[in-house]
Amino acid sequence: METFESLVRAEFAPKNTFLNTASSGLLPARTVTALQEAALIRAEGRPLDPLFQDVELSRAAFARLAGVPVTRVAAGPSVSTFSGLVAASLPPGAEVLTAEDDFTSVVNPFHTRGDLKVRIVPLERLADSVRPGTALVAVSAAQSADGRIADLPALREAAGNHGARTYVDFSQAAGWLPVDARSYDYTVSTTFKWLLGPHGAAFLAVPEDFGDLKPVLAGWVAGEIPWDSCYGPVAELAHSARRFDVSPALFTYTGTRRSLELLEELGVDAVRAHDLALADRFRTGLATLGHAPLPALGSPIVSVPGLGGRQPELSAAGIEVSNRAGNLRASFHLYNTAADVDRLLDALSA
Repeated sequence: METFESLVRAEFAPKNTFLNTASSGLLPARTVTALQEAALIRAEGRPLDPLFQDVELSRAAFARLAGVPVTRVAAGPSVSTFSGLVAASLPPGAEVLTAEDDFTSVVNPFHTRGDLKVRIVPLERLADSVRPGTALVAVSAAQSADGRIADLPALREAAGNHGARTYVDFSQAAGWLPVDARSYDYTVSTTFKWLLGPHGAAFLAVPEDFGDLKPVLAGWVAGEIPWDSCYGPVAELAHSARRFDVSPALFTYTGTRRSLELLEELGVDAVRAHDLALADRFRTGLATLGHAPLPALGSPIVSVPGLGGRQPELSAAGIEVSNRAGNLRASFHLYNTAADVDRLLDALSA
């Protein structure tokens, strides 16, 4: 009988101490194999049908993860693409509320519109700052820089009270934190971090009525029958959220499908328990060394002020972490062990 441990060990064999999932996750062995097979399909001139099928199987797997029907999920290349789509739906002068220092791909498209009123507040005040006239609240579920988790229930309530839409980026959360896309107007996630996929895929979940989104990026894949929509204007847009698709990077979705299948086998709850136990072990060890991480309880991302400058020497020693504005950011995922945590603590104590 396969266990969490045996499944993980069969899929991952890192050559270093990799504690940087918040930048990009490791690829499972099954994903690497699928990518190699996809490349051979192209190299040998075989039909691409299996690769297009992988796009739909990936979409379905993400829909299950997000708790919504597959008809509510669009596929594209990046979070910024979908942020731009949401930004394009807003009328001139609309107020968009964002969190201070949130990830650029989430917030910048609202700034580049030029005719929106973008209001920035500290993450802790986000829900309290929703007011009459706020059209949209855009925020990451977990902050990239330090792992802080947004108070999403409070935000959902405040937005509902004031008639504001919500746009939540789960890129630093999907894979270890349960996602309930039904609770928000729009949710987005890239797949190359905690979802363990290759770069180049993201999913957007939309309301059943599509909200106010307009398919401004629609190409042939957005047609109800894509292969009948290759020339001239699309005569009939897809009846599902696929109308918001952007032409897929086929290899990426072939890999993403296998990565999402692994997470389904493991279970998000089990992954979360594993990840948080390691993060708590690291926080406890930091305290014994006299270091205090930034507060981000319940998050597998731990950011330590003043230690970011040690990232190069740690990398040279085979320990991969990030330097974020002078803070050392370590992020723990399913392929990490207690020994990985202790190795980082030992290096920091030296």
